[in-house]
Amino acid sequence: MAAISFFGDLLQTISDRGRDLIGIGRGDLAGRANAAELVKLCDDLISRRGEASGVALARLILDRYASFAKAERLDFLRLIALDFDADHAAVDEAIDAYRAAPTRARLGLLHEAAEPRSQELIRRLNLAKDGTLSLVRMREDLLDLRKSLREEGADPTLVDAAESLDGDFEHLFASWFNRGFLVLRHIDWTTPAHILEKIIRYEAVHEIADWNDLRRRIEPPDRRCFAFFHPALADEPLIFVEVALTNAIAPAITPILSQERELLPLKAATTAVFYSISNCQKGLAGVTFGNFLIKQVVQDITREIPSLKTFVTLSPVPGFSAWLDRERRAVAPQGLTREDVEALRLLDDPDWPTDKAKSETVRKAMMPAAAAYFLRAKNPRGRPMDPVARFHLGNGARLERVNFLGDVSRKGLRQAHGLMVNYLYDLSAIEKNHETYANLGTVAASGAVSRELRSNLPPPRAVALAEA
Repeated sequence: MAAISFFGDLLQTISDRGRDLIGIGRGDLAGRANAAELVKLCDDLISRRGEASGVALARLILDRYASFAKAERLDFLRLIALDFDADHAAVDEAIDAYRAAPTRARLGLLHEAAEPRSQELIRRLNLAKDGTLSLVRMREDLLDLRKSLREEGADPTLVDAAESLDGDFEHLFASWFNRGFLVLRHIDWTTPAHILEKIIRYEAVHEIADWNDLRRRIEPPDRRCFAFFHPALADEPLIFVEVALTNAIAPAITPILSQERELLPLKAATTAVFYSISNCQKGLAGVTFGNFLIKQVVQDITREIPSLKTFVTLSPVPGFSAWLDRERRAVAPQGLTREDVEALRLLDDPDWPTDKAKSETVRKAMMPAAAAYFLRAKNPRGRPMDPVARFHLGNGARLERVNFLGDVSRKGLRQAHGLMVNYLYDLSAIEKNHETYANLGTVAASGAVSRELRSNLPPPRAVALAEA
């Protein structure tokens, strides 16, 4: 961290000198400007050649942007999206030159001309001290803008421009946050409090109620938590995973999180259960961390605990309730017989999970439906409907087991009628599973899951839903 601090101090020195060069005092950095005026400063930034003045101006732009109200920030992003496109005349000229003489040098000039000015702007803004974190926060606003434009039915030109600007952010972030820059840290009770507070806040799967709850998850010897960090966001976790060390594949979350559970001696641990994976930075959506995280954690804990032989998730099924509710109302339901539809009316009774007879009736109808959801229901891209399934299957995992009433919390019942899933990471089959899924869309599944699938059902159909 000393090197990071030195680099930050160096940037601050350059910025201080740069403010003198462009006539900006420290007090001016908190000054306000409207969105149009800030866009003019951005024009100035990408036209400058001086490093010191560029660093100072980048910090000024980011500070003023941060001082804006949300509406002003979105206005600024609209203007950037529309005004910072590529120079189309220069692109046409470069195309003509390449056609006349298709050399590698002229191809490079075409590539340079085709790059939107917004990409260069993002790179210049990143020169500022703490610029990367500011840009991650800026992209959070851009994602909100894209969502609002779609909901409003905005002008297609603006929608396309906003999507293109978001593509610029994602393209650059994919390079800046590649695996080579990521640092894996073990999160335990000695981790600084301000980072532990963020773990509590960012937990997205199973809410951490308080500090005592956090301590139960990270302090016992049969529990682990790991997070990826990036040097430019030193105290901001990017993604973290919580792991339970057990002697069997866990079918439900309550025993894992229970205050009364018995500690398992490490020598008895045979299974690592990844029961929660949380992305922490909304502005890094689309940048892949999870597959690297799981594989790195498997390597690390295997070295520490050689008795571990099984690596499995206990995962939520966030899209299942919505899918099942649609199928129950469909004229030709997918994955359900008419008898199943009738039995699943019990789901409308909020007390069904606690009634043994009702829950058994629901189980008999729900398990074949769940098998159809994972193995047959596809999105328009030919992939499974469920976003968590796409993630783990894309990493080479196998759909090992579907667990009825694995999560009876309010959230678990709302999003999946209590269903949870185990994805198995078989180290000898990961590459094969990944290749067949990536190339053919094949879902690797255990025989136990496949046998639940009913044979007398209509063919699968793609459902036109946005990617989660």
